Amino acid sequence: MDLKAYLGERRDLVNRALESYLPKGRGPAVRVTEAMRYSLFAGGKRLRPILCLAGAEAVGGDPGEALPVAGALEMIHTYSLIHDDLPAMDDDDLRRGKPTCHKQFDEATAILAGDGLLTAAFHTLAVAAPRYEGRENGLLEVIQVLGAAAGYQGMVGGQMLDLLAEGRKITFQELETIHRLKTGALLTAAVRTGALMGGGSREEVTRLTGYGEKFGLAFQITDDLLDVEGSAAEMGKATGMDEKRHKATYPALLGLEKAREWARSLVEEAVASLEPFGSGAEPLREIARYLLVRRA
Repeated sequence: MDLKAYLGERRDLVNRALESYLPKGRGPAVRVTEAMRYSLFAGGKRLRPILCLAGAEAVGGDPGEALPVAGALEMIHTYSLIHDDLPAMDDDDLRRGKPTCHKQFDEATAILAGDGLLTAAFHTLAVAAPRYEGRENGLLEVIQVLGAAAGYQGMVGGQMLDLLAEGRKITFQELETIHRLKTGALLTAAVRTGALMGGGSREEVTRLTGYGEKFGLAFQITDDLLDVEGSAAEMGKATGMDEKRHKATYPALLGLEKAREWARSLVEEAVASLEPFGSGAEPLREIARYLLVRRA
């Protein structure tokens, strides 16, 4: 398949949906809406929503049925980036080659923009509920999955563990726990919720969840490697920051070559988990393989 064309087509589909879910604001909320849209439309890859749509495809479902969930995922991801860039967290000046939200606006506005995107994600799902008449239980399960993945049981909990690990030596098991939560939880939720919205069987949802778990860890390892080996121009943000902040990373713990080997192994396991699926899962296979060659 032509992965570049597929990703471009799906990215455009997601962007059009996001425009309808978060239109330009009016009245007293216009500044915070402007900040929300500034970060949401700053040029992201839309990986999480694309994984969601691909999860629906893999089980033979209609990707369009998963669009509200895909949009919610991107809002949650963008909120996390806004807050991650704040001075109290990573204190970053650039994101996707542009000033971070708190640099473009101010710190208080950035906090509110993140809050606004998180709540807008679940509002989007509530507004879309009538289109799923007769499948309300499936939508409720999706909301539960997203809530757990985004909150203290997932991304927020992983971010807390990541902060606590700064400057101290940790074990491989501790590092994996951090990244299963901080990065992997939302990526896994993307594939899982796509499978749910696509009408997948329990066995199919379980298999795709396993794919997501392997994919999430492989994504984090390649992200860590790019912080060491990538360029700021390609990444759209400063590189080498993990070492400066004494972050717990796979290259720091394993070394570059062993980290690459571990990423390759995880990608192979992710692809192997898709064996029972037909051609509908080909996008997921190719996206996993792409992790090993990506430069941004």
